[in-house]
Amino acid sequence: MQPQQVLEFWFERHGYEDWFRGGEPFDAKCRAELGDIHARAVKAELWHWRSGAEGRLAEILLLDQLSRQLHRGDRRAFASDTMAVTLAQELVAQGLDTRLDASQRMFAYLPFEHAESEILQDESVRLFEALGNADALQYAIDHRETIRRFGRFPFRNAALGRQSTPEEIAYMAERADQIF
Repeated sequence: MQPQQVLEFWFERHGYEDWFRGGEPFDAKCRAELGDIHARAVKAELWHWRSGAEGRLAEILLLDQLSRQLHRGDRRAFASDTMAVTLAQELVAQGLDTRLDASQRMFAYLPFEHAESEILQDESVRLFEALGNADALQYAIDHRETIRRFGRFPFRNAALGRQSTPEEIAYMAERADQIF
C-alpha cells in the first residue's frame, strides 16, 4: 500500500460523519482496509513515506486516527501517540504542513490536540488558530482546558488503567457525549 491509498481512503471515501461519529461500522472498514498497514506503521516500517508531506500525513493518520479506530476503548488506541506527535512536529517544523489542504492540515495537527501535555496543547491551539476553522479551534481550546485542569484526559483513564478522581468522574458525567 502507498500513502496515497491511505489518504484516498480517509479523505475521499470517508468524511466528517465517519471520522467523528462512525463508531463500529467505520472501525470495521478501517480494520479491513488499513489494519495491516497500520501494524507496519506502529513498527516504524513506513519511514520511507516521510520524504514528503502526503506520505508523512498518511503515517500520522495511521498512528493517530487509525489507532483510535482499531483499538477503541483499549490502551493501544493511544500507544502510538508519541510517534504521531513527533511526526507532526517535524511536519510543522519543516513547513510541510503548508503543502496540505485545510482538512489534511487539521489531521496533521490532531496529534498535538491529543497530547497530554500543556506545552503541546498550547501549540495545538496556535496551529488551529492559524488554520482558521472556528469549530476545530474550539475543540483544541476545550482539549487544552481539560489538560490544564487535570493534566490528562479523564476519558482515557479506564482504557489506560488509571484511577479516576472524584472531580474527573463528575467531569466525565457532565460530558458523557464527548471523548477525549
